[in-house]
Amino acid sequence: MKKLFTTLLLFAGIITYAQQTIRGNVVDEDGVALIGATVQVVGTTNGTITDLDGNFSLEVSADAEAIQISYTGYETQEVSLIGAESYDIVLSSASELLDEVIVIGYGSTSKRNLTDNVAKLSSKDIDKVPISNFQSTMSGKAAGVRVTQVNGKVDAGIVVRVRGAASISAGSEPLYVLDGVPLINQNESNNGAPMNPLLSLSPTEIESIDILKDASSAAIYGARGANGVVLITTKRGKIGKAKMSLNMSTGMSTPTNLVEWLNAEQYVELLTEAAENGRAFGGWPDEGFVEGRFDRYSNNTDWQNGVIDTDWNDVAFRTGRQSNVDFSVSGGDEKTIYYLGGAYNDTEGIILGNDLDRFSARTNLRHNFNSRFTAGLNLGYSKTTIDRVANDNAFVTPLQAIAQAPISPARLEDGTPFAGTVYPNFLLEQDFASYITQLRRLTGKGYAEYTILPSLKFNSDFGYDMSYQTEDQFRGSRTPFQSTNGFAYNSNAIQESYVFTNYLSFDKDVAPLHNVNFTLGTEFTQADRSFASVSGTQFPSDDFQTIASAAEITAGNGTETAYNFLSYFARAQYVFDGKYFIKGSIRRDGSSRFGSNRRFGTFPAGSVGWIISQEDFLNNNNTLSFLKLRASYGQLGNSEIGNFPSRFLFQGVSYNQRPGIQPTQPGNNDLTWETSTQLDIGLEFGLFRDRISGEVDYYTKNTEGLLFSVPLPGSSGATSINRNIGILENRGIELLLNTDNINSGGFSWTSSFNMANNVNEILALPNDDADIIFSQNINRVGQPVSAHYLPEYAGVDPENGDALYYINSEEGDPEATTNDIGEANRIVAGNPFPEWTAGLTNTFAYKGVTLSFTFMGEWGASIYNAGGRFQSANGDWFDNQTLDQLDRWQQPGDETMVPQARLGWGNGTGHSTRWLEEADFIRLRNLTLSYDLPSSLMQRVGMNSTQFYLSGINLLTFTDYPGYDPESRADSGNLTTGQAFYSAPAARTISFGVNINF
Repeated sequence: MKKLFTTLLLFAGIITYAQQTIRGNVVDEDGVALIGATVQVVGTTNGTITDLDGNFSLEVSADAEAIQISYTGYETQEVSLIGAESYDIVLSSASELLDEVIVIGYGSTSKRNLTDNVAKLSSKDIDKVPISNFQSTMSGKAAGVRVTQVNGKVDAGIVVRVRGAASISAGSEPLYVLDGVPLINQNESNNGAPMNPLLSLSPTEIESIDILKDASSAAIYGARGANGVVLITTKRGKIGKAKMSLNMSTGMSTPTNLVEWLNAEQYVELLTEAAENGRAFGGWPDEGFVEGRFDRYSNNTDWQNGVIDTDWNDVAFRTGRQSNVDFSVSGGDEKTIYYLGGAYNDTEGIILGNDLDRFSARTNLRHNFNSRFTAGLNLGYSKTTIDRVANDNAFVTPLQAIAQAPISPARLEDGTPFAGTVYPNFLLEQDFASYITQLRRLTGKGYAEYTILPSLKFNSDFGYDMSYQTEDQFRGSRTPFQSTNGFAYNSNAIQESYVFTNYLSFDKDVAPLHNVNFTLGTEFTQADRSFASVSGTQFPSDDFQTIASAAEITAGNGTETAYNFLSYFARAQYVFDGKYFIKGSIRRDGSSRFGSNRRFGTFPAGSVGWIISQEDFLNNNNTLSFLKLRASYGQLGNSEIGNFPSRFLFQGVSYNQRPGIQPTQPGNNDLTWETSTQLDIGLEFGLFRDRISGEVDYYTKNTEGLLFSVPLPGSSGATSINRNIGILENRGIELLLNTDNINSGGFSWTSSFNMANNVNEILALPNDDADIIFSQNINRVGQPVSAHYLPEYAGVDPENGDALYYINSEEGDPEATTNDIGEANRIVAGNPFPEWTAGLTNTFAYKGVTLSFTFMGEWGASIYNAGGRFQSANGDWFDNQTLDQLDRWQQPGDETMVPQARLGWGNGTGHSTRWLEEADFIRLRNLTLSYDLPSSLMQRVGMNSTQFYLSGINLLTFTDYPGYDPESRADSGNLTTGQAFYSAPAARTISFGVNINF
């Protein structure tokens, strides 16, 4: 018995020695527990899975060397067993670009299987960029996608062009789709300057942005896809314990650039000389005229000795500030996942009186009722309040303050604005008027998904988008141009869109090497708009500012409009052997916007792909790790032609106080969408195990049936009719290059470079290709849309100081000049759109410190400074002048480009190329420097991670453009494409923040 007991003890000791229990925890990069991750001893079948907290326990033999941890969507990791009892394991998301999930219309796919041209941005490209609109975060990040904020106002409109302008008179903005719901993107501003309708969407709630650029990807949206499609996916929860995230930042903003103007001494010198030259040239102005004006503008102070020297830049601009706070809770289990988030943005703009305040909230829920049925709800709400300033073409906009004389005080000693300035002092508007816009936005989608078969699913979605915008303006009795005791204007615009979508999805390996997937569905869209406004005057005092206090209601307006779409769509793809792809899609759209004879249109597209690197002759090639050739062709439509352009329209009128109706628009039952036919050929490649990867694309995009208002003879009873006439072409190349430069010793450096060329050309116009001239622009066959069309400035006659212009006659000396601008023929002098755009992003990381920055640039565009005729006009009137006007002609023999100063005689002040400038630039668009506190420290205090970061936008700009900013354009509706007019520069913002995850 004793021997048996000794033997059992020895055996137990051997067993104990031969087995050991290890424990551990598996989380993702954000510290979220991964439930159900597989933990397996390498080389054996011995394994387990992690529990609800990501923990595991596993008995392993003494000779076990390593365990392998795997989880769907994450890179498999192997961990060496070093004798420890506990292991903390962090799995990285699958970073292979080819396995990246790309969102496409009504579904998703992997980058490997994609035969389309789609640009993808993740939340990492968007996070921590201190800007109030999400569109600007795309700038410089996607080849062929140009993003421009009109100017530096916090509410400024955003111009997004995907592969150039695809229309002349219809809409050119892409279609925005939020979680499958097309968004309302109609400007409802009534102060003459466009406002960005998508300001309501907070960048912090966005998970990813996928931009559909070619016909094959966008054709699933048919009549609305010609300008590209921007698919926005909001953040969702992940399976695991609840994760809380708090992000806070605050920062300061300044103008990117300020133009130098004359000081008081220089101003008096130039204008005095201009008056003397004017008298010598034509006998005007009289003696004492200028001195009298100086007395008035200076409020009778000692202007001779520069007692007052106001820098109006300092008055109009200020140091802005920005504060952001967002908080979210997310998590879930096998049944339900959730995301709850809220964000607050408070922005004080760089322009005096221009502020933004936004609150937004989002709830995304998804619940699995059983193995077949899943349903969910995405719901977002925001309220944005904007304190606005006047449009660029209004005297009371702050930017036109730079026209004031520096000898004028901005305010009197008692603090009230000085009213004796050259032009109305905008501070009178600042102090005694207001223009408040409030935008409320509600977006939501309820959806259900039923699995009929493992490979066949049915989806039913109901989406809703509501935009409710109110504008409240009050101008007190002391504001400029106010002839009554106050004026008030109120308006409200309500837009609602309902989208009901049902579709089937099938995806199956039907046989070895053969995969088939298809989507088949229908969609109905109903959109309604209601607008009402009222104006009133004569208020008892400026303390009463609502319409209810107006003694007289002077105007009112009310309109209602609607449109709808009925659509059928299908998409199918066949994959053979994982390397040959063929895909086709078609959408048939019917819309109330189109004429009764052309109500429905069909939009087909097809694409093919071939992964060449999987062929035997390239397989396992050490240099070329991936090579795919793809091509697509298809037709898209542009339905942004207004709601009733095809209809016979009438309106009510009053005739001798009796009601009546009158025709306002002749109908055209054949009017329809603009059709864009697109071809794309692309090559995707990877080198050295994808350490270098990229894409090269060539495309053409021809838009036919351009919408034009064609003149009619007077005998018809109407002045014009809407017709589909004209052809426009965009063609270009795109390059994308991603590199993993260094990844060693804890240090990594990655780069992403994109470059695009776009050539825009009009191929046909109405009336036998007749030129269409408007303002200082022209639409002409063979030229880009809205080309600059101006007399050509030839400099200054060195003998007498006259401004000269090239005659540019079809016959004769090409260098012949004249001092009479009326004798000079206009020429196509520039392109308002850049021909080349590029972006470069670099990211460096080392031991918790990360530096990321993006440069972007544009080349080939020109800007016409329509305000140059007043700002840089060699003292033609009393507007303050740019500093370069001191280099004016003063005596025979002077070589200069600035004519002689002649007050009131218009020497060189006519519209000409004198103020047409190249707008090439390179800009450091954004930069972020962050530090992640050590995870060991965070775990001790009960946190998953904490990151401190410093972020900036528009920090550096390299350009020869002499104006405020090479990106800024005029925001007034009566100023045309490619013009600047007292347009505010972009803001340079630096902010500091902290992101905490629990």
